[in-house]
Amino acid sequence: MNQQAMDLGEPSQEHLRLSVLLPLPLKGPLDYRLPEDMPVPAPGTLVRVPLSGRTAVGVVWPTDEANGKTLPLSKLKPIESVLALPPMVDDLMKFVDWVAAYTLSSQGAVLRMCLSVPAALGDVPVKTHYLKADVPDGLRMTDARQAALETASIDSPMTATVLSECAGVSTAVVQGLAKAGALTPVEVSVDAPFAQPDMNIEGPELSDEQTMAAEAIAGQVWQGGFKPFLLDGITGSGKTEVYFEGLVEALKEPGTQVLVLVPEIALTAQWLSRFEARFGVTPVVWHSGIGMAQRRRAWRAVASGEARVVVGARSALFMPFKQLAFITVDEEHDPSFKQEDGVLYHARDMAVVRAKFAECPIVLASATPSLETLINANDGKYEKLMLRERFGAAVLPDMQAVDMRSEAPVAGSWIAPSLKDAMEATLAAGEQVMLFLNRRGYAPLTLCRTCGHRVECPNCSAWLVEHRFKRELQCHQCGLTRPTPEACPECNTEDALVACGPGAERLFEEAKSLFPEARISVMTSDTMTNPRQTAQMVEQIAAGAVDIVVGTQIVTKGYHFPNLTLVGVVDADLGLRGGDLRAGERTYQQLVQVAGRAGRAEKPGRVLLQTYEPEHPVVQALLSGDGDTFMQAERDSRERHAMPPFGQLAALVLSGPELRDVLEYGRRLAAAAPALEGVQFLGPAPAPLARIRGLHRMRMLVHSAKRSGLQRLVREWVRAAKPERGVKLKIDIDPHSFL
Repeated sequence: MNQQAMDLGEPSQEHLRLSVLLPLPLKGPLDYRLPEDMPVPAPGTLVRVPLSGRTAVGVVWPTDEANGKTLPLSKLKPIESVLALPPMVDDLMKFVDWVAAYTLSSQGAVLRMCLSVPAALGDVPVKTHYLKADVPDGLRMTDARQAALETASIDSPMTATVLSECAGVSTAVVQGLAKAGALTPVEVSVDAPFAQPDMNIEGPELSDEQTMAAEAIAGQVWQGGFKPFLLDGITGSGKTEVYFEGLVEALKEPGTQVLVLVPEIALTAQWLSRFEARFGVTPVVWHSGIGMAQRRRAWRAVASGEARVVVGARSALFMPFKQLAFITVDEEHDPSFKQEDGVLYHARDMAVVRAKFAECPIVLASATPSLETLINANDGKYEKLMLRERFGAAVLPDMQAVDMRSEAPVAGSWIAPSLKDAMEATLAAGEQVMLFLNRRGYAPLTLCRTCGHRVECPNCSAWLVEHRFKRELQCHQCGLTRPTPEACPECNTEDALVACGPGAERLFEEAKSLFPEARISVMTSDTMTNPRQTAQMVEQIAAGAVDIVVGTQIVTKGYHFPNLTLVGVVDADLGLRGGDLRAGERTYQQLVQVAGRAGRAEKPGRVLLQTYEPEHPVVQALLSGDGDTFMQAERDSRERHAMPPFGQLAALVLSGPELRDVLEYGRRLAAAAPALEGVQFLGPAPAPLARIRGLHRMRMLVHSAKRSGLQRLVREWVRAAKPERGVKLKIDIDPHSFL
């Protein structure tokens, strides 16, 4: 429109300009033109737009009116269509913007997590069903046709297969009746609606302290508004039943939805059974193990508001809830809540932000809360609810250390004599044993006793781990596998390769030799490869069909085994090695969790910790049961050095196929680092895993004594250094891994 027309008072056409955010790592939303015959879509509307010779689905995004527009309206491509899907709600759009700004990611990369199911954005497949109709005059009836018509319903459509099976006739009979007009074909979505929770089922009777905690949570849900709770309860104290009461209160209001985040797939098996017993149905489940059809059905049900309760892994946080009223993060301390690929975020922290935008309460539940959460609770930012009694007749297990310096097992074995004796007594009493070793495979290192060659991954700075069950060597970084060789790859000496150190499979082998009559099973991510296998194993253990369970961290995930009374931690020092600032905290949490599997019913439990450092603060905290003193010492140490959560870290990982290019980019970044008080720039230095999947890796670390302004500082610093072609830069705000 020319200036003269505008001077004459003709209306501007700028209302036809729309910003559309695409689920792509672009700088921001793109401008499109709205066809004049199309109603103006509200922000959050999903639309189909042209993009570089193809079509893409995006979201109409709210923008600042003051932002200058570079292209005239006539140059913009038109929106093609509006999708018949519920619009993205305002609080989710604000959440996307916030996560992008905090993690230094593009808005489109965050939106991609919200639109992670392309099949859900199109038409849902339908299947032909049949309803009973009036029988046409003159239709010749047979016994088969009569049976089919008597079985058919006038209001509950059935497929030809189901109808024929129920009537005991062939599908040809059904199709013949439909052709004659005696059955009416109807198209029905293949995605059946989800069953709704039964709010009339009574829950178990709660203890006094459970009741107080439940009433506090339910009262806030009833009142509405954002408020975070820390539900700090020892293992077996019934935390799930407590936050279920908040869930019940949230579901009383029509249309409201609830999200329960769990650390990983393994935790959902018994949790789902407990939910079904409480509410009569299973919730909507969301994790990487479900198929595409299930994902499509779940995503659309959440977007429409049909799905009332979702339990899922960290990615469920980005589902398009229509009216989110309550969030729980179960086992909030678990390290698997940290996303290490793509957009790097911590689901626990982002869940609190999501609850704030949705203006709803959130519960962070754990027997071993993270230091960050404890500090927020102690500072009054979160309301702290305590559960210090085990539910019912269960009591905390007795904890003892086995000093491996004075009680070492015989050469080539890993179970100390006192642990062996305890296992023998436990099995003789008809009770179950768990052996915990957080190391997959048979042995972490394979070397040649003739030439000393260590079998390494050709693509990574890592040893190949022997997996004897599969008769292969495996790299736990890139996934490379190769058959276990008969001879040394370096000197060709046969039968010279020896396994060094124990893994869970080697522990299984030793337990089998010590107790040949015992029924022994291994629970690791290698043996439990899908939720169904995990659920079956959990059921077998709970039913008493297994005598000894050998497992890695997968066995620590909230399982309830009534007859499990002995836990043996084979290497309690394993997680304490290395320079991770959270190593002590993480090891303490993990060992408390695995110890919590013992004595969860009427029978008392016992835990033996094999350690070469019984005087270590982590071991002492476990033995004394005084986790508060240990966590206070951790807090004091972090505060003294301005480490998280008092200060803040940002990690930069540079990777590329050519080491010289990675080094050059690192030098440029180091040279561009500003001199600021209270801020340290460290590196570049080779990463502990200096090569993964053939890419060389260097690390840099920014340490700020304050928790404000770090994102802006890092953004401006990186912009000041010219990037190096072929070198990828990954920025991790609040890193948890330093590999």
